[in-house]
Amino acid sequence: MSSPIPTGNIFEENPYEGHPSLTTTQAEVLWEYAKLAQIVKLIVTKTRLLTEEPDEMLVARLRSLEKKMGLVLTLFKASVWGVINEQNDPSYGYENSGETTIQR
Repeated sequence: MSSPIPTGNIFEENPYEGHPSLTTTQAEVLWEYAKLAQIVKLIVTKTRLLTEEPDEMLVARLRSLEKKMGLVLTLFKASVWGVINEQNDPSYGYENSGETTIQR
């Protein structure tokens, strides 16, 4: 069984209209399936294009974010190191009364 070859745009003209073996409802349903199939083909084509080459803008933005995250990590480590060093310094304000809060 062969399907009719559409001569124009599938979204504008029903290629199944007027087919002697189909009722009007069947022709409309087949047309909707043909339009859906065309949309799926377009989506597949676009997704293949997106997966074949990286998005340069996205790569640049991710690199910028990576640099910022490296800076944040470095600053965080420095802050933690500073807090640890302050806690080990006995002249910083701890009293030996058993209280563990920092007093300035």
